[in-house]
Amino acid sequence: MMKTLVIAEHDNQQLNAVTLNVVDAAKRLGGEIDLLVAGEGCAAVAEQAAAVSDVSRVLLADASHYAGQQAEELALLVVETVQQGGYQAVLAPSSTFGKNLTPRIAALLDVAQVSDVIEIKAVGSYVRPIYAGNVMLTVESAEPVQVLTVRPTAFDAVEQAGSAEVVSVAAAAATGLSALLGRELSKSDRPELGSAEVVVSGGRGLGDGDKYRQVLEPLADKLGAALGASRAAVDAGFVPNDYQVGQTGKIVAPQLYLAVGISGAIQHLAGMSDSKVIVAINKDPDAPIFQIADYGLEADLFEAVPELTQQL
Repeated sequence: MMKTLVIAEHDNQQLNAVTLNVVDAAKRLGGEIDLLVAGEGCAAVAEQAAAVSDVSRVLLADASHYAGQQAEELALLVVETVQQGGYQAVLAPSSTFGKNLTPRIAALLDVAQVSDVIEIKAVGSYVRPIYAGNVMLTVESAEPVQVLTVRPTAFDAVEQAGSAEVVSVAAAAATGLSALLGRELSKSDRPELGSAEVVVSGGRGLGDGDKYRQVLEPLADKLGAALGASRAAVDAGFVPNDYQVGQTGKIVAPQLYLAVGISGAIQHLAGMSDSKVIVAINKDPDAPIFQIADYGLEADLFEAVPELTQQL
């Protein structure tokens, strides 16, 4: 029977919602699904993972060298778990965490990885986007262990109505190859960008970081939205890197995506074109963003956005 290992993404306190989408992808492979939770002092995460539907077991590896979630440490644990448990597939989200970890796992297992999967047709047959999402490629893989990253926005989140068994597993030996010295994180009361129902994104047209905040934050507050940005806005220093939506940023698919002052370069469109409703505000009538927008407003954003915010 097919056995799949899903690597849980978490911060030692809370299970990241993208894990629920990865479990849904794992269901398409059939068979048994185990969820690996590795960290330090993360028993609460294991309990949350146990409630995820369709999961047979939660494997808990609790050790000090997993506290920072370094890929160098986790990769050895995953490889040992795969070899001892007889897993035929390893899945992780196409997030910063997953993209950092899975290539190391694939290399240690001496198999080829398939990245950014958006559809699972069968074991060994997957669809993934190339050329910034302009072409969908069907990939065939005959590797003994299928190592995949899956795009969370392409799969539904499973329910949290399960009661899986939590099993403690031994930690792999510490490598000492890297150490986490600290993290600088943007703190916000707004929803997390990757899982938000509404996203308000700003581009270079906003001019600078102060105007970005003055114009977009009141609108985002009214809509209960997450804030995003184009690569141009991030490169110009308007906002931190973790706001970036696009091929080299975060892939989002909210119910509503508002693109303000964003021209619509292909790099950006690759990260948000799956949004259910796209609204674009731009004074350039030839901006590419209008080609995919469900609703477009050709207007000066500094007049249109405050007026829109006032009307809400």
